[in-house]
Amino acid sequence: MPYDFEVADIIPASCEEVFRAWISSDTHAAMTGGEAVIDPRVGGKFTAWDGYISGTTIELEPFSRIVQSWRTSEFEEGNDDSQIEVTLTSNDGGTLLTIRHTSVPDDQRGYENGGWLENYFVPMRKYFASE
Repeated sequence: MPYDFEVADIIPASCEEVFRAWISSDTHAAMTGGEAVIDPRVGGKFTAWDGYISGTTIELEPFSRIVQSWRTSEFEEGNDDSQIEVTLTSNDGGTLLTIRHTSVPDDQRGYENGGWLENYFVPMRKYFASE
């Protein structure tokens, strides 16, 4: 049975910088360490982490919110896509980045248990701290 969860972290950059990086092939790759190919528009397809992640952008609210369908190569063929909602809120230390990940296959608990932290939040903090 699919499940939902939410994770958040402070990224040392403005909401605009984080938003633009998320939907840019080159910057997304630079900040995460894995190749990304992103069509940065509603309806645009994307891949990230060397093709491990794929999906479609569903909604874009500049500098505050991104909604994407999301699946990994570990999803079984019969699994529906999950969905991420990325919310960006200004914070004294930069941007509060909150990810609400819904409809995740029950056997894919690693995303909640460190996957987002290790593969996105930590590399993003390092990338923006060095900018």
